[in-house]
Amino acid sequence: MSNLPISSKYRSQAHLPVSDGEREDLVRRLNESYSAGDIDVDDYQPLLDRVFGARTLGELLPVVERLPVKQTYNSPAIVAQGTSGPPPGELTPTRPALRAGMAVMIGGGIAALALVLAILAVLIF
Repeated sequence: MSNLPISSKYRSQAHLPVSDGEREDLVRRLNESYSAGDIDVDDYQPLLDRVFGARTLGELLPVVERLPVKQTYNSPAIVAQGTSGPPPGELTPTRPALRAGMAVMIGGGIAALALVLAILAVLIF
């Protein structure tokens, strides 16, 4: 019984021929698994022989079942962004234009508050 889902191309499209790109991808993944120690030397060569000898995707099923699950998604853009900002957890310094604009807004807010208080004082007294 296969541990791959029925939607896997190795099961659902088992009759299709193996492309060169597919073969190269599996060889790369096999090499990475061997280097990481997930596949031992006794299993590596027969699996590699199967990759090069396979004519259909279905013949690759035993190889794919031995490999770690392949990541099929990309990292979100927010994670993949460069190191242009400060390290995580640190605040970004404010820009001079923002500080000047903020000072104008605060000053304007204080002036508006003083005007409202003056009008209230006139109306109350």
